[in-house]
Amino acid sequence: MPELIYRHLENNERVIDISTKYYDEDFVEYKSANDFQAYVNIMRGCNNFCSYCIVPYSRGREESRRPSAIIEEVENLVNKGVKEVTLLGQNVNSYGNNSDFNVSFAQLLDRISKIKGLQRLRFTTSHPKDLSDELIEVIKNNDNICNYFHLPLQSGSDKVLKDMNRKYDSKRYLERVEKLRKEIPGIAISTDIIVGYPTETEEDFKDTLELCKKVEYDSAYTFIYSPRPQTKASKLEPIEDSIVQERFQRLLDTLYPIFNERNKEYVGKTVKVLLESKSKNDDTMLSGRTDTFKLVHVKADESLIGNIVDVKIIDHTSFTLTGELI
Repeated sequence: MPELIYRHLENNERVIDISTKYYDEDFVEYKSANDFQAYVNIMRGCNNFCSYCIVPYSRGREESRRPSAIIEEVENLVNKGVKEVTLLGQNVNSYGNNSDFNVSFAQLLDRISKIKGLQRLRFTTSHPKDLSDELIEVIKNNDNICNYFHLPLQSGSDKVLKDMNRKYDSKRYLERVEKLRKEIPGIAISTDIIVGYPTETEEDFKDTLELCKKVEYDSAYTFIYSPRPQTKASKLEPIEDSIVQERFQRLLDTLYPIFNERNKEYVGKTVKVLLESKSKNDDTMLSGRTDTFKLVHVKADESLIGNIVDVKIIDHTSFTLTGELI
């Protein structure tokens, strides 16, 4: 109910939601866009209270589902033909922290990866402060856990990170990235970045640009700061819009060449691609993802949708790869 009210206040539009069951410890059913991919919630809510975020107010405190319920759900999905499962949570790394069962996210991930027939396992979103060596080791040791890690940064400035209540600094963040890259060669790393947080100065923004250059992200979700009611940040004086827009463009100008270079490394290589759908721009092409979450376009028959196929990469842009079937 709080989330529905918030959506109404945010957009000033009528909101309708129909549900046939109440929440309990197995509070969510999976979502799926097709017959071979599914999204499974493992927890809800958040305890972090980042100063810009409405989630703890709209979705409540952190609550984890029991491991047995999650594992049973994934087993049922695989038995129905699902090949790829993505585990969802506002901060999956803190799974189980406030529960009466003694199972960490790394242990849960390891158990799920052992389910017979599960070909690909993903998860999102991870919080840098909770990224453990145990989790990195589990990813490293299980071939069906995809070599892709979404690790939100938000800002490269230690001052702004403190203002955001993120509970890590740039040194800790870089240490986690270096550990991921060392232990899992070829892993792709993406992130979230907010530009124009109210306390961000020009020097703070330059720190973000420099950290982006050091990490060399494969992709990023970039946002201009937008105040949310009830949050601490919403009470702060906003930065002038023209300054924020100029910084945002500079961020994109920094990131896009990095994405291009990361994708260029795939040209000439053969990768496995889960074909998901027809290409939006060309009916003769299919689109799919590598285990590193790279979007690939390949000329192929529609009957191959839902299959994992070998594709040789022959071209690239900053955002996509193009290949041919092997």
